[in-house]
Order: sequence, then C-alpha cells, then structure tokens
Amino acid sequence: MSVCLQAESIDVAAEYARLVGDTPGAAVATFTGYVRDHTDQQVVTELALEHYPEMAQKVLDELGRSAAQRFQLSQWRIVHRYGVLRVSETIVGVGAVADHRGDAMSACEFMMDSLKTDAPFWKREQGPAGEQWVASRDSDNQRRARWQLGETQ
Repeated sequence: MSVCLQAESIDVAAEYARLVGDTPGAAVATFTGYVRDHTDQQVVTELALEHYPEMAQKVLDELGRSAAQRFQLSQWRIVHRYGVLRVSETIVGVGAVADHRGDAMSACEFMMDSLKTDAPFWKREQGPAGEQWVASRDSDNQRRARWQLGETQ
C-alpha cells in the first residue's frame, strides 16, 4: 500500500509485481494511463506535469487509504509521473487487490476519478499550435461527484 511520484517511466510489469507480491488475493485490477497525441482543441507533442511533492504525496496517500477502506482492499498502489512526457509515455498507474473483482475494479475507477480532480498536479500541453495549460474538465468533476453521492460502489 503505497504511493510513488517519479520522473522516470513507469515499468508496468514491475509495478504489477510490487502490487501483487507473493499473495495476489482473489482479484487484481489495474489501470495505466498514457499521454495522448491530441485534445479536443489541438495536437499534442508533449505534456509537462508540475506538482508540489509533499502535498501530492499526502493527497495520493489519503486517496489510496480511502479506497482501501471503502473497497476492503488488501493492497493498493498509485504511481504518478512528473516532468516532461512525450506522447505514448506512461503518466499514471493505479492498482488494487481485493477479495472480489467488483471491489478491485471499482477501487481503480474511484482512485482515478479522485486523482483527476483532487491531486495537485498542473499540466501544460505542447503542440504545433503552442502551449496550453490544461483546465479541469466538467466530465472529470461529474465522475468525481458520483462517488461523493454514493452512486457507485
């Protein structure tokens, strides 16, 4: 049960092994996010992520602990990158181990929905049209709100 903030590429296989360890439990779910080559507005060639390390570590740790309690997880892991990332590079990975697949899958979705709105990361996209800071999206806020309302379990 841990958080890792890193500039280096995420080794998905190593992260899975770290999450599962010697006792995989009954259900393991993971999510890996990658830098897209576009947004609704422009072509993207790279993404710069800035963060406040101590705050990001604290927020993500609280998020993981909240998911563990809510979904009875035996293990969880959140890995998030910072720095300049190129298209198709890994940006984030979350994983959850639970007794039931629904809990493991819901925990990953909960962590990602919460991370997108609550984690203190600032994103700047670069493309042929120039650079643009990424604003929060209504769809991300709506996905986060449904967990607060208890709609999804």
